[in-house]
Amino acid sequence: MKLAIAMTLGAAIMGAWPAAGEEAQTASSFCAGLNRAVTPLTRGADAVFIRSYEAAADEANLPAGIATTAFVYDNALAVIALIACGNLSDAKPIGNALSRAARHDRSFDDGRIRNAYRAGPVGAGAPNLPGWWDESAKIWAEDAAQEGTSTGNVAWVALALLTLHQATSDAQYLSDAKHLTDWIIAATACGDGFCGGFHGYDPQQVRLTWMSTEHNVDVHAVANWLLRLTGEQKYADAAAQARRLLDRAFRGDRFLLGTKPDGRMADEGVLALDVQLWPWMAVSDAPAAWRRALGFAQAHLAVDGGFDFNGDRDGVWVEGTAQAALAYRINGDATQSHRLLASLKTDQTRSGLLNASRAARLTTGLSIDPTGTVPDLFYYRRPHLGATAWAVLAETGWNPFTGERIR
Repeated sequence: MKLAIAMTLGAAIMGAWPAAGEEAQTASSFCAGLNRAVTPLTRGADAVFIRSYEAAADEANLPAGIATTAFVYDNALAVIALIACGNLSDAKPIGNALSRAARHDRSFDDGRIRNAYRAGPVGAGAPNLPGWWDESAKIWAEDAAQEGTSTGNVAWVALALLTLHQATSDAQYLSDAKHLTDWIIAATACGDGFCGGFHGYDPQQVRLTWMSTEHNVDVHAVANWLLRLTGEQKYADAAAQARRLLDRAFRGDRFLLGTKPDGRMADEGVLALDVQLWPWMAVSDAPAAWRRALGFAQAHLAVDGGFDFNGDRDGVWVEGTAQAALAYRINGDATQSHRLLASLKTDQTRSGLLNASRAARLTTGLSIDPTGTVPDLFYYRRPHLGATAWAVLAETGWNPFTGERIR
């Protein structure tokens, strides 16, 4: 590992990048780690969901609430990252599970996909949702947030399916991506943007009326991709609608989180790293001024060895630090990108996955319940599929919003 870090730092000094696909051939690469973690779980499966987290080094087991959970965001990222690594054989079973979920649901027939499914092989019909046996209450328990549908998560699944379609020319993946995006347009349009989605248990769920800058980046990206493929006006309209929220959220050198449920803009003091990076990474014709948000993130969210999730700077958020490494690469700053990638090597575990946080616990200032206000969403030092996928994307120079490799 020391040699790999030295080589990476040497490349940073010279400003050079490995040739496309070369990273996946290196034993110490993030591609190799992702393959090592995922391949045993996809072997022989036609469709499979991958659990988002593994137990930490000091844990016997994961908490019940995430022990069987495969978040669709993490699985969508894994599909894209595996394709970036040239590993289509492992990407397809995960994509097939997402594809089936897009067509089959246990309660709804309107085209939505859930925020999470139960990890493991997926058979015919509606995939199972995560859950656990609550011994004290003597009931099968499920999580309201996992059971809900986040607009951004739907868009990420569509991006993964479009990436698979690009790699395979399989029309089913394109059809399912269109199906999901059409659901976003029909169910979550909110004036100048798209609202948050739905929350709660079947069969009655609460509509989330706030708008997220991050979600609207995702919708813009998938709508723009579909517009390129189909030329259909509804996707041009959706991209423009999402773009209006992004323009509204920009404040000269930074982006706000989005809006409150009543339509007012989010508080200016509430910061998040991804919101500063994704808009100009995803929008091909973004104003040059949007890239000032990278400098804002460096000034207000950077910590020793990487970036925090929010402005309290209580530790390194591994996933976000990988996002920043890709952002610097897109921005043409090889030195900063390589510096962050070298730092992330310390977060890679024996399984191949990277820990979600470098500290034991990392705050976000956000709530697990998208209808709540209690800041109880934390990241822990546990191996995380999503963080690993972002590290792969930075390492391989793959932009997940466009399906293009940065040269």
